Amino acid sequence: MTSRRQFLRGHFSRRQLPLRPPWALAEESFLLACTRCGDCVRACPQGILVEDAGYPRVEFGKGECTFCGDCVTSCKTGALRKVEGQLPWRLQPVIGSTCLATKGVVCRTCGDVCPVAAIRFRPQLGGSALPEVEPSRCTGCGGCVAPCPARAIELRTV
Repeated sequence: MTSRRQFLRGHFSRRQLPLRPPWALAEESFLLACTRCGDCVRACPQGILVEDAGYPRVEFGKGECTFCGDCVTSCKTGALRKVEGQLPWRLQPVIGSTCLATKGVVCRTCGDVCPVAAIRFRPQLGGSALPEVEPSRCTGCGGCVAPCPARAIELRTV
């Protein structure tokens, strides 16, 4: 809930929806279709799906999504539906203020682990190169989240 003070200062409380498995239906439809059986959680070879009040949620702190589709194959209710030509989700990394490069420390971990080279580094005169995400290349796999030593990367829906 937003307090009066927060409201007057323009700070609005926005409930962040949990990150659902790839190819999940829109949240409301997903919640109606999902029976909370846990099949998708058990099917994920990367172990990034966890149960949250019985529903599957992606936890990128455990690893990245390889888009293998095992979660979709295991879903008997259609809450997860892979449609040809449809993106698995619309997630992009947001690099926060705790990023070591913004503190003058040379760190390129996120760029080194990105499987599609979507994180590049912009040189700074007299400072460390700063990471920048190239949205057109990023798949939203989350591979950059767990390796970040400063825990500065979060994936958000765009």
